Amino acid sequence: MAKMQANQMRAGMVIEFEGQRYTIIRQNIMIPGKGNAIIQVDMRNIKTGAKKDQRWRTADVVERLTTEDKEFTYSYAEGEMLVLMDPETFEQTQVPNTILGDRLPFLQENMTVNVRLIEGDPVAMDLPELVTLEIAEADPVVKGQTASSSYKPALLVNGIKTMVPPFITTGERIVVRTEDASYVERAKG
Repeated sequence: MAKMQANQMRAGMVIEFEGQRYTIIRQNIMIPGKGNAIIQVDMRNIKTGAKKDQRWRTADVVERLTTEDKEFTYSYAEGEMLVLMDPETFEQTQVPNTILGDRLPFLQENMTVNVRLIEGDPVAMDLPELVTLEIAEADPVVKGQTASSSYKPALLVNGIKTMVPPFITTGERIVVRTEDASYVERAKG
């Protein structure tokens, strides 16, 4: 275990807090009008899957756990578990689907994922930054609306809602950021 300042925490890191192991989901630095900056962290308990909201001062020290990163290929879902395959040994490993949290809908078959392990136990999983998905439903283009105007709502095939430019129509494939489900570009090819 290594000590680090609270302001060095980033999403995906694994820390030990109050005797429990947590994966950091989101980190936000808040600077009030008066006083010192505060780090607000959303984290998930590795064992129970429960979310916790915690605040630290920037100078506070936390325990960061040493993790080993390993690439796996996602095979399929079996109930509440995700089945991953080691591309080198072809061994299958199961991890709970809660490990991905809000990003679970972006997981696709045969996708290469990065799994963080502590003593061989999976504690966190990273998806590729960008994924290509099809638009299941999009509002029609309003005549006279220019391309530089506001975005319109669209529903992706995985059930996630996102905002897309007016020229995107139902059935088109777009590139989406897995972190926040935001539109990046129209898929090429």
